[in-house]
Amino acid sequence: MNRPLRILGIETSCDETAASVVLRETDGRGEILSDVVLSQLEEHSAYGGVVPEIAARAHVEALDTLIAEALARAQMSLSQVDAIAATSGPGLIGGLIVGLMTGKAMARAAGKPLYAINHLEGHALTARLTHGLAFPYLMLLVSGGHTQLVLVRGIGDYERWGTTIDDALGEAFDKTAKLLGLPYPGGPAVERAARSGNPERFTFPRPLVGEARLDFSFSGLKTAVRQAAQAIAPVGEQDIADICASFQHAVSRTLKDRIGRGLQRFRETYPDVGRPSLVVAGGVAANQALRVTLDSLCDKNGFDFVAPPLHLCTDNAAMIAWAGAERIAAGLPADDLSVSPRARWPLDGNAETLLGFGKRGAKA
Repeated sequence: MNRPLRILGIETSCDETAASVVLRETDGRGEILSDVVLSQLEEHSAYGGVVPEIAARAHVEALDTLIAEALARAQMSLSQVDAIAATSGPGLIGGLIVGLMTGKAMARAAGKPLYAINHLEGHALTARLTHGLAFPYLMLLVSGGHTQLVLVRGIGDYERWGTTIDDALGEAFDKTAKLLGLPYPGGPAVERAARSGNPERFTFPRPLVGEARLDFSFSGLKTAVRQAAQAIAPVGEQDIADICASFQHAVSRTLKDRIGRGLQRFRETYPDVGRPSLVVAGGVAANQALRVTLDSLCDKNGFDFVAPPLHLCTDNAAMIAWAGAERIAAGLPADDLSVSPRARWPLDGNAETLLGFGKRGAKA
């Protein structure tokens, strides 16, 4: 590109309503000019999880105001942005419709190109915004809806090496917290309780550890937690802390095995890359115990451990705007305004056949 790009990003895939303006310089450097995120934690906390209908209504009520705020903080008008990027999937379909339709309307009204962004691509490319990483690199995406190990080869060029065969890791954290009576969101609550717990008290399973494939499984671990709690019921405060610490320890050991094998595969695939990088993204990436495990693993294997700032690991619109800017810089075309939201949208198009299709699209 022969001039800087200014992109407006919109994110509404789950329970965060977000808008952002990002600048991409001609040399590839990026700068976040504004980043506005409205959390819906209070709306969903009473239910112990995200209620799709409530989330969609909250997006409708807040999105226009947030977009205006993002433009104001960036000190520019809609006419001054070069394009609009909106999350088109995967996610809760009601929320996706709100964000994508808003992006379409603004693009049509302002005569701007629209980029319908895969939410997972936003996570995959964030490290290029924050750390200027060169391709290729590995990404571990750990969130409430996804647990994947992805090879990032270039813009729009991704290969999924591992995925969860049942529950995502964030979901396992949330369900463990709910089972033990801890508040929502479950991930931070479990991490807090684990700090005063004994990680050796309970021996929980470490699913798929030792297997050559790089997939993940957390359903059995979640079941083991329930059985342990029932066996010692009623559970006291220390019991809860010990269960959380033992659960988190089992997760750490599982990731150490699964990701360790992924790092070895990367070395075999790209022997000429001197010091490669492992990027961690998603809400669970905020867990400090898991970060320590992954950081130590990377150091042992000669990898750089790259973790974007915590506010960019969770859902945000800056990563969506940046993904749009990257696609423009790579010469990829804008999307037609007939583009539809997708509740399911694998980042690796070749992975769609692995788990088949359902009413909402590919299950991969």
